[in-house]
Amino acid sequence: MSFKVKREPVRSSWYLPGILVGLGFTFKKMLQNLFNQKKMVTLNYPEEKYQYGPRFKGNHVLTVKKDGSLRCTACMLCATNCPADCIRITASEHEDPSVEKFPISYEIDILRCVFCGFCEEACPVDAIRMGPEWQTAALNGSEFTYDIRHLAYRPQLKGGVPSVLDDQERHSAGI
Repeated sequence: MSFKVKREPVRSSWYLPGILVGLGFTFKKMLQNLFNQKKMVTLNYPEEKYQYGPRFKGNHVLTVKKDGSLRCTACMLCATNCPADCIRITASEHEDPSVEKFPISYEIDILRCVFCGFCEEACPVDAIRMGPEWQTAALNGSEFTYDIRHLAYRPQLKGGVPSVLDDQERHSAGI
């Protein structure tokens, strides 16, 4: 028995034409940008910043009540719903008997997060949101684990983000 080896045409194995086409396209774009700088779609970052739409999902924010305490009830729905498994919550009993529990530790590993927004959708008390901030610079990986202080009380939030839910309305409705 003899097997015939199917050979491809010689032209398909040449890399030079593909490389030259790619270099030509890059050179053409470079010349367009050099001679038509007014038409370039470029921002002078950090002086100019891109304005994202209202549906943009950036860094996480834990909301606070009017008295400044966290709105989170440590129900674990956000951690359960997270596909990246990047949210860790440690709950404890509250001193106030009307409050069942609260988080003593709430951490999000931003390097694992896929910014899907499932945590925001799963939260029944509007405790976690995806905010408009998107800059996450740090020198090492340990700085990308955000705790309660960073999520709720970082200086950019100016004392915390109040929830859209009013405590009095929720209490009178029996929620």
